[in-house]
Amino acid sequence: MPNPTLKALSPEKFDYWKAHHLLSRAGFGGTPAQVRSLADLGLDRAVDLLVDYQKVADDAGTETTFDADIIRPPTDAERREQQEARRSNNEAVLERFQRMRNEATANDRRQLAEMRKWWLQRMIESGRPLEERMTLLWHGHFATGYRTIEDSWHMHQQNQFFRRHATGNFAELASGIIRDPAMLRYLDNNRNRRQSPNENLARELMELFTMGEGNYSEHDIKEGARALTGYTYDDDAFRFDRGAHDAGPKAILGRRGTFDGEDFVRIILESRATADFICLKLYRAFVCDMPGPFSKDRAKFVEALGKRLRESKYELRPVLKALFKSEHFHDPEHVASLIKSPVQLVVQAVRSLHTPARRLSALASALELMGQDLYQPPSVKGWDGGRAWINTATLFVRQNVLVYLITGVRPAGSQWDVDEARYDPSHLVAHLGAKASDPDSVAEYLMRFMLGVAPAAERREQVLAFLRERGNRIDTDRIIALLCLISAMPEYQLC
Repeated sequence: MPNPTLKALSPEKFDYWKAHHLLSRAGFGGTPAQVRSLADLGLDRAVDLLVDYQKVADDAGTETTFDADIIRPPTDAERREQQEARRSNNEAVLERFQRMRNEATANDRRQLAEMRKWWLQRMIESGRPLEERMTLLWHGHFATGYRTIEDSWHMHQQNQFFRRHATGNFAELASGIIRDPAMLRYLDNNRNRRQSPNENLARELMELFTMGEGNYSEHDIKEGARALTGYTYDDDAFRFDRGAHDAGPKAILGRRGTFDGEDFVRIILESRATADFICLKLYRAFVCDMPGPFSKDRAKFVEALGKRLRESKYELRPVLKALFKSEHFHDPEHVASLIKSPVQLVVQAVRSLHTPARRLSALASALELMGQDLYQPPSVKGWDGGRAWINTATLFVRQNVLVYLITGVRPAGSQWDVDEARYDPSHLVAHLGAKASDPDSVAEYLMRFMLGVAPAAERREQVLAFLRERGNRIDTDRIIALLCLISAMPEYQLC
């Protein structure tokens, strides 16, 4: 019997603005034409199109020219040459190897900068927005940072791993992450040996990645660390070092056996707490990220999602479909209530307003200034999100980057390249027909479209007064001015 807590929205209630909300949350927004197309599909087909994106061509492309071998282990011949140079104190040879390492490091950092632009372009252009949205979510959930790993190819491998399993089975994500070279390096599991167990990966696997605090003991962490001994990597591939593995009996979460890392993950997934924790993560990402305890209705909804995830054996698609089709998701109190992350802010502006993407290097720089440097979350906890995104400094950059996207004008003091590509915003109001030249109609629609909700009377009056001061007529320049004005409103920071 269907769970009443996950009751689906009545199909007749799924209109243009419900589709607008869905596309903003299950992706990065869309143009008025794209929103209309989604609304015309109806609720079930619209959600299925977004979630079952494998049926949509990957028009953003997956081919890359990134070099896997910029950072590589030395060859046997190079290792012997360095050993001999150290024995004979041959400074010239040692200095040559140091120059090679420095050059490789510099090249690798340049490649990471190209990877940031590559991923940004994918998010902007992809016809499968939920795929990129979930890839970003897992990047912040299973957080690793380049400054510790210092191997751009390992970061790219991990990014592709998240993309392959973005809406797949969470069990495969959890079991795959303990074999991921970037994660193994980031949490020092390549140093986890039976003689001296390292608890970092075991602790974060339970606390941050799967179960959440309070659902395990320190003893479980120590035993989990023993299960993960020997899990390491060579160059770009996982390797199980049997000689470093502790094959002795272990006791984890009430289970006993000679467990390895796969067993450890399996035991974690058997706990009800895991499904509930992951669904809470999804809920905060897609529905409500208010701090503090949830209301009874919200807690029940998360609990119902957790039950659905367990019943689906950790398949994420059924859970995401139930979430996106639910009355709860579409409740007006949840519309335009999430603070946009820097990535959401930038990518959604480009996708929904259909501005030029300008210079991707400038957008990547802006993301860093706003606190979301791709491939470099601040810690293993990922980004705090929510209200942490907004402060005086980040709000200033947020407004500047939106003006840059809309106009191509470089903010004073920035090193972003001026972009003279002319932006034509007429497509945003073309569907208004005869009303596309009516200031009241254009202002009303653009505010609703950009803010996600009907504007407050005070905001509406501010915008109309702005138009009256400029002749009270609509043309390209005035629409661009309107977009800059509305994007500067505090409400625009929400989606």
